[in-house]
Amino acid sequence: MPLPDIVTPTHELVVPSTKKKIKYRPFLVKEQKILIIAMESKDEVQILEAIKNILKNCIISRIKIDDLALFDIEYLFLQIRARSISEELKLKVTCPDDGETEVDVSFLANDVKVTFPEGHKKVIKLGNDITLEMRYPNLEYFSTVNFAGDNIDPYDLVAKCIKRVYIGEEDSGTFTFKEAREWIESLTAAQFDKIQEFFNTMPSLKHVLTVRNPKTKVDNEITIEGLVSFFG
Repeated sequence: MPLPDIVTPTHELVVPSTKKKIKYRPFLVKEQKILIIAMESKDEVQILEAIKNILKNCIISRIKIDDLALFDIEYLFLQIRARSISEELKLKVTCPDDGETEVDVSFLANDVKVTFPEGHKKVIKLGNDITLEMRYPNLEYFSTVNFAGDNIDPYDLVAKCIKRVYIGEEDSGTFTFKEAREWIESLTAAQFDKIQEFFNTMPSLKHVLTVRNPKTKVDNEITIEGLVSFFG
């Protein structure tokens, strides 16, 4: 008798940046194995490829992984992992009041949300009838910040994240990264600060916990932010 077919359940969630519903499935044992090997290797390329492949394999709806915002990727991966392994996340955190006491904490993945700061805007008016439409940092940025440990050049980051430039109502058309990088250097400091505010107020995956230090009896508010922190 042949072995029975395994029916994999499907789930639904809303992509934070687009508010669109997508369907996905838990990752399988073979995919979990690839993720474990990648994490143990501590090789950023392997880890990035494992996360990327798991998202591509597990998301059933049509979606371009490379175009997703960083916080979308973090949220989707956290939710898929929760349905695949456990909805309960267990971490060890250090109490800020003394900087040394470690406490075990646990919470549910469903309690973790993407926070959208008040006043955050993707469309930025620079004056002189110039308006920018921005895109969020993507998977490449996630790899650089969380795994490679590289310092991000703010001018490079801005150049990569400019989606459109409008002069009045007219779209200025397509441009290369090099052209965007050179154009940014022609901005005034005040104009560049307006763009920086887009990044300073960017949505993020975070969860706030209140943890009591067993030694000092002090209640500490601890913010867990970014995908890597949730599996630390």
